Amino acid sequence: MKIQAVMLAAMMLAGCGTVQTVVLSDESAAKDLRRQKSYCGAVPRIYSGVTYDFCMLHAERPENVDAFNYKNATPGLLVDAAVSGVLDTLLLPYTIYKQNADGSIIVN
Repeated sequence: MKIQAVMLAAMMLAGCGTVQTVVLSDESAAKDLRRQKSYCGAVPRIYSGVTYDFCMLHAERPENVDAFNYKNATPGLLVDAAVSGVLDTLLLPYTIYKQNADGSIIVN
């Protein structure tokens, strides 16, 4: 039971905006946002997880999906944005340093 809980937590964190922007490479986060056709041009490293989640919220609806049958993932992304906000606050000293050293993550 404990192993299943750890695996579930790991899978949930893998989709977290903070993990996508802080832990994984910049190219991975930018590629993900381009693939989702987000309108964000850059993601600042400070509170990057929350910004990433809101960029995903602002992405285009997939073309091959009917607008009336489209299942919106807004509640899940809002929960992820709240979790990302907490994690981003904990990682604030590191992300401030990375913002000064490397600048924002360029998407387009």
